[in-house]
Amino acid sequence: MRVSALIVAASVLLTGSAAASAQTPDTVAKGPRPGDPHAQYFPDPTHIPFFTPDEIPWQGTVGRAPHYNIYGDPRQPGPYAQLLKWYPGSFSKPHFHGKVRHILVVSGTWWVSSSAKYDPAKTYPIPAGSLVTDVVNTVHWDGAKDVPVVLMIVGDGPAPNVPVDENGQPIKK
Repeated sequence: MRVSALIVAASVLLTGSAAASAQTPDTVAKGPRPGDPHAQYFPDPTHIPFFTPDEIPWQGTVGRAPHYNIYGDPRQPGPYAQLLKWYPGSFSKPHFHGKVRHILVVSGTWWVSSSAKYDPAKTYPIPAGSLVTDVVNTVHWDGAKDVPVVLMIVGDGPAPNVPVDENGQPIKK
């Protein structure tokens, strides 16, 4: 199952990359940092645009799950890849999604639950480097307990959260 999920995530990522092949990041590293022993090998940013972790142009409010869309937009139709940052003590409430999503835990420990009852003490740790799949229409929730967490989420938009009650039934707005 893990291998097939990885293959699906890679194919979605490649599909989105092809759709976004003409896109380059809005902000890229402008040059080597002072004292960089590899400065003479700094790549041409028109060939290899990149930014280091502290240069990622996060959107949203610090401390409130900022994100960076690598390509696409989870609120719009089509493939997307997004970085999402969770801060310690931040958790979603029980919900589900109408489309599959694949998540790579980039850093930190992400805590997850498949229960419709919200209780952060009853979550399971998922370490950095792990691949997770949000299965269509299945209840889950997640967050960060004691360290910041960065996730890469790949899917097909739109991908809203559908909140549920303690019986796993959608909450009517």
